[in-house]
Amino acid sequence: MSIDPREPALRTIAMPADANPAGDVFGGWVLSQMDLAGGVIAHRRAQGRCATVAVTGMTFLLPVFIGDEVSCYAEIAKVGRTSITMNIETWVRRNMTGEHLKVTEGTFTFVAIGPDRKPRPVPPI
Repeated sequence: MSIDPREPALRTIAMPADANPAGDVFGGWVLSQMDLAGGVIAHRRAQGRCATVAVTGMTFLLPVFIGDEVSCYAEIAKVGRTSITMNIETWVRRNMTGEHLKVTEGTFTFVAIGPDRKPRPVPPI
């Protein structure tokens, strides 16, 4: 399962509280937005609760600035018995120029969680 690449799993605006005094947004904030986006898609695919268990690759390509429109796109790469691995890209639309740029990419793995808070099988499609 993947989402339409033109449709982000999450979209938000980088605000002053998300940045250092120079106006550069914290990498951890960007990572958390990607985790939220992946969680949305994992929840849909697993038909329920999921937990992040790994971020196995993360590359910061360009900075994010205050006022940038931040969009995270997620595509499922693999579904295991209890896990879902996906590639997540973050793009920005620059506040001042409107330029659309890829700023980050990463690989995230989520595990489907049952009511007992233990891993459960991911349902078939």
